[in-house]
Amino acid sequence: MTRRTTIAVALDGAGWHPAAWRDPSARPTELFSTGYWIDLARTAERAGVDFLTIEDALGLQSAAFGAADDRTDEVRGRLDALLIASFIAPTTTRIGLVPTVTTTHTEPFHVATGLQTLDFASRGRAGWRVQVSGAAHEARHFGRRTLAPLDLEAVRRGDSALLRELFDEARDAVEVVRRLWDGWEDDAIIRDAATARFVDRDKLHYADFEGAQFSVKGPSITPRSPQGQPLVTALAHQTIPYELAATSADLVFVTPHDESQARSILDEVRNAELRVGRTGRPLSVLADVVVLLEATPALATAALERLDAAHGAPATSDALIFAGTPEALVERIGAWTALGYDGVRLRPARLTRDLEQLAEWVLPAFDRADAPGATLRERLGFDRPANRYAVEETAA
Repeated sequence: MTRRTTIAVALDGAGWHPAAWRDPSARPTELFSTGYWIDLARTAERAGVDFLTIEDALGLQSAAFGAADDRTDEVRGRLDALLIASFIAPTTTRIGLVPTVTTTHTEPFHVATGLQTLDFASRGRAGWRVQVSGAAHEARHFGRRTLAPLDLEAVRRGDSALLRELFDEARDAVEVVRRLWDGWEDDAIIRDAATARFVDRDKLHYADFEGAQFSVKGPSITPRSPQGQPLVTALAHQTIPYELAATSADLVFVTPHDESQARSILDEVRNAELRVGRTGRPLSVLADVVVLLEATPALATAALERLDAAHGAPATSDALIFAGTPEALVERIGAWTALGYDGVRLRPARLTRDLEQLAEWVLPAFDRADAPGATLRERLGFDRPANRYAVEETAA
């Protein structure tokens, strides 16, 4: 049986090219309106996209890595990703909604209840893209801790002490969130008016977590949500993030630029799973790619050059920037899945044009028949996880 290709779309502002808001297809006056995000979600859902990710951060967008800038010719400002997903949820029926929620400076208790609430609002279509914040200026928004400026060379080498600290904290945060998600057993709510018992208090459990950055008692104030646990995802580029994904996530986004790198990244992900002793289902791996689509290669190249000229420099990205035809993109996706990737996360360079091109020309090339089940986990072939505390009680 042919494996179904997972296709996700990443939403960010007017698109992933920094000059996208100046493209004729853009809707810059609507970026902070609910209608804009609902339209994007509905377009993606009609096309058969499996899930959307929604970008977020604890500071303004910046062209400088780990620091603020003073540019005024790019989109600045954003709505909260979790809240965007929450108001999209009732307007859609099938598509998964995976907001970015940062672990640094953010209390795991609030992360847990917010994502559980999204899972209820979407009837089981919620996920979480875990992200850390290493920027000193973002830390100053909260005033609880001081972060030294990032050593960019150490980050590139993968031996940054601060990076390790932030990802260790993220690992602890995910563990706390998962414990809180299991804090109520599935049958904890009784609603028995005859005995005046709404909840079985014996089926509520404490997280009881003690870590370097926080200690959390629990239990959660939110009952266990439709998926049991929303899907946890992470973007990873090197050893430390790969190990976070292997320890804590269900699905990882990676950024290969060619076939050789695509092979080596898959090997790195699997080696990270071995190092951390991952058990159970292996990570699902999706390749990220920024896409700009036109009918011919020449038109796509010209469109990218126009955007680059408006920006004043060629666009750069951690992911491959693909400017070409829908047919060539389909071939690229096929090559990655042939290597063992579960699918792709497509980052439209221009919203709305490239999302519409994906919907009309790329998605129809793949089997978009609905997977069985209504939840995001079911759509992607993940089991609903057993509640750890109920399992422990059964074992005892």
